[in-house]
Amino acid sequence: MPELPEVETVRRGLAAALEGRRLAAVVVRRPDLRFPFPAGFADRLAGRRVARVGRRAKFLLLDLDDGAVVLWHLGMSGRVKILRGAVPGPEKHDHVDLVVDDGTVVRYWDSRRFGFMGLSSGNEIAVHPMLAHLGPEPLDPAFDGAVLGAALRGRRTSIKAALMDQRVVAGLGNIYVCESLFRAGISPRRGAHTVAGARAGRLAAAIKEVLAEALAAGGTTLRDHRLPTGELGYFQQQLGVYGRAGAPCPGCDCDPPPGGGIRHLVQGGRSTFYCPNRQR
Repeated sequence: MPELPEVETVRRGLAAALEGRRLAAVVVRRPDLRFPFPAGFADRLAGRRVARVGRRAKFLLLDLDDGAVVLWHLGMSGRVKILRGAVPGPEKHDHVDLVVDDGTVVRYWDSRRFGFMGLSSGNEIAVHPMLAHLGPEPLDPAFDGAVLGAALRGRRTSIKAALMDQRVVAGLGNIYVCESLFRAGISPRRGAHTVAGARAGRLAAAIKEVLAEALAAGGTTLRDHRLPTGELGYFQQQLGVYGRAGAPCPGCDCDPPPGGGIRHLVQGGRSTFYCPNRQR
């Protein structure tokens, strides 16, 4: 599933194509994705001007000039394509076209149909069931060790499981949790409630650092992620531990494989990659 950096790269591409522009037409090619489209969805968007393209955690938010907000989630494999000039006909999994008044087409492709588009309003979006319980945004300047430590206080699960919980920190997923814990030198098995004080400060800084570097690289493309231009993300070339079980740890003096190196374990049904020598 796209994580915060991938969704943010899509948001930036959409902002450049949509902000201040009018939606001349909206084409919806099927009645549902993960959920049914709202009644009259295409008609309610057509003719509206996009005031702002925002993001909350892994959700895209399109603020329209009539006060409505499009809530958009890319699901497991959703991809946004920004098409200009001679726009090709739709392919099998091209489900939605937003036709902009300058001729640009924003096309949503989703082979698994785990994504969705819904409608809310600016007055209600913060309390929408999908958003109401989300934790702090890790790229917010206010996010620091004190905020993270407070969110982890009393949690008797592992720190890996806690960071995967969107109520603790919004937008993180498996890749960036593994990378952040590695950089902070914190074991994924450690109890979340023990991550406080200087340790929480170190982890908050590592989260910010990893996310900023991933954004600069256009996100991580392991299978489906593409920028709206069609380009790949390149942060996979900078991954320290994720997907590298058995390899030597970068910048670490642990024994080389087979005795040492990056280890793999399963937590909550998800793969975890870590260095037992560096991460305590």
